Amino acid sequence: MANQQKKKKFEVLPDETISACLERMDREGYTPSRRMEEPIFHEVTKDGKTTAEPCGRKIVFEGKLKS
Repeated sequence: MANQQKKKKFEVLPDETISACLERMDREGYTPSRRMEEPIFHEVTKDGKTTAEPCGRKIVFEGKLKS
């Protein structure tokens, strides 16, 4: 455990629930300290105009090493 980083980011995988990600963090010895969400966009062309539409989101937790 001495070689672990003090902070580490954990991304919720596409086939994983938020609670499963939090359990994975706990197994690795981290406590969640911050939740970040980023929208995912894809380009759509309508009537010759290209626009960006949201198609999902990426959830990332920042974990601190348990002491």
